Amino acid sequence: MKNLLFTCTLLLICLFSASAQTKSLTELQQNFVDLKFGMFIHYNIPTYMNADWPDPDASPAIFNPKKLNPTQWAKAAKSANMTYGCLTTKHHSGFCIWDTKTTDYNVMNSPLKRDVVKEFAAAFRAQGLKVMLYYSILDTHHRLRPNAITKKHFEMVKAQLTELLTNYGKIEAIIIDGWDAPWSRISYDDIPFEDVYRLVKSIQPECVLMDLNGAKYPAEGLYYSDIKTYEMGAGQRIDKGANRMPALACLPIQANWFWKTSFPTTPVKDAAKMVSENIIPLNKVDCNFILNVAPNRDGLIDDNALAALKQIGELWKNDDPAPKLAPTGEPIISTNLAKGKMANSSWSDDSEIMDFANDDDFTTSWVSNPAVDKPWYEIDFGKDQDFNAVTLTESKPNISSYHLEYLQNGVWKPIAQVSNETRFKINRFNRVYGNKVRVWIDKAAKQVSIAEFGVYNERR
Repeated sequence: MKNLLFTCTLLLICLFSASAQTKSLTELQQNFVDLKFGMFIHYNIPTYMNADWPDPDASPAIFNPKKLNPTQWAKAAKSANMTYGCLTTKHHSGFCIWDTKTTDYNVMNSPLKRDVVKEFAAAFRAQGLKVMLYYSILDTHHRLRPNAITKKHFEMVKAQLTELLTNYGKIEAIIIDGWDAPWSRISYDDIPFEDVYRLVKSIQPECVLMDLNGAKYPAEGLYYSDIKTYEMGAGQRIDKGANRMPALACLPIQANWFWKTSFPTTPVKDAAKMVSENIIPLNKVDCNFILNVAPNRDGLIDDNALAALKQIGELWKNDDPAPKLAPTGEPIISTNLAKGKMANSSWSDDSEIMDFANDDDFTTSWVSNPAVDKPWYEIDFGKDQDFNAVTLTESKPNISSYHLEYLQNGVWKPIAQVSNETRFKINRFNRVYGNKVRVWIDKAAKQVSIAEFGVYNERR
């Protein structure tokens, strides 16, 4: 009997442990792509100022919806056969539409005095829809801007994300904006990406994190995001023929992201085109499409948008399974140690010198002179440095074989010999310690060109 009891207890422990295990990144990416189509909801203080970028010192008193009804939003999403909603909890002007303890600039100090995030999450779950949240790093009200960022700002970001991921149940994904974008100019070092990423995963391990500003990174590489992102309204376009990375593409159904006084009388985008030109072709290439619908100042979706959503639901059904994803590997989330460091190389071709391969710009490249038989490229840290990952990105796939080495105490030591014909090449290895790292190109089909050479010391 004791043996039987012990065996049963052990079995229960094993079953509990298995159920408590976190899904792999590939499974989480597949789950996200399987959702296919959802509703972006830009609703915040900009709604009341006829601008996407309002006065950062606008009074909370203007946030005063008379008929706020997130259930209407959820039913509208359901009518379009959407599977989730994503709400702008805080946009670039810093107003928080949840009951936050981090700042007085929030909805509880508005005439509404209701937690919009809480009501949104409850309404969407009641309709069987998943819940996602949007959060902006850029915060003009709290002066979280370029050249002004302090430790206190970073603590606020962490505290606000902790509230959002702790108080509102399971969050399928968090979409972060205003970070590492040309218009925000807040780098992943100003607000350390790896710290934020690990915070999110420590609270909700199955929450997928996306940075909406990843367009500068190569389509084949997973940088600073669990999912590739494309803001179509800003001209970012996914390859509808060849993409094989888990992706998100977004577009507003109206003319802008936030509601404008012209919206009730201005036609929204054509529902049939939305289905045929976006939902169907994007879903076929592993891309989840999120359509923005902006509630008005009463807190309701306008009739013309409601009608379009219903028509989309009549034209499109979520019937076919999404394509099966190939594993992407873990994303790059650490600081690029090569950025801005001294670079050296074998003879360059004319003016396309070595500094173009570590300038954090994938549109420029170091190009090897065609007279060089064995091109090489190196980063000099200027001091001894730990590192355990190197990325090599080409403008077009060309290099097929190379080897890496590092300089330690004046001696070059091998890291890896690699065969890889893809454009984006990521190399992870056991941590080494040295003051230089070098790549030798052993085989390439034509003239060698490197757009970016990255070096990272990942926490593992």
